[in-house]
Amino acid sequence: MKYMLLIHVPADAAAEADMTERHMAFAQSAGSRGKLVDGAQLDGVATATTLRRRSSETIVTDGPHTETKEYLGGYYVIDCADLDEAIEIARGVPLNDGGSLEIRPLVER
Repeated sequence: MKYMLLIHVPADAAAEADMTERHMAFAQSAGSRGKLVDGAQLDGVATATTLRRRSSETIVTDGPHTETKEYLGGYYVIDCADLDEAIEIARGVPLNDGGSLEIRPLVER
């Protein structure tokens, strides 16, 4: 079963110099175990474009959709036997202090 690991970063998180290297190490480890399907860092929230639907109108806005205490900083997709294995692998994902990781199964058809 595939799971998406959504990395949430606190909006006020200080840049951690070694975070890229830590993510590269995680990706290498998960990849060598045959568990990593995909992953990417997202550009900053200031680069976001938001589309909203209001009745039959679509409104396009530059920037993030709302003021938040955290933002989606990146993701991984992993392939695991079950949620327990997904949690075990997710424990290795580097997080900023105060960050969180959401584990969600992908709907497979």
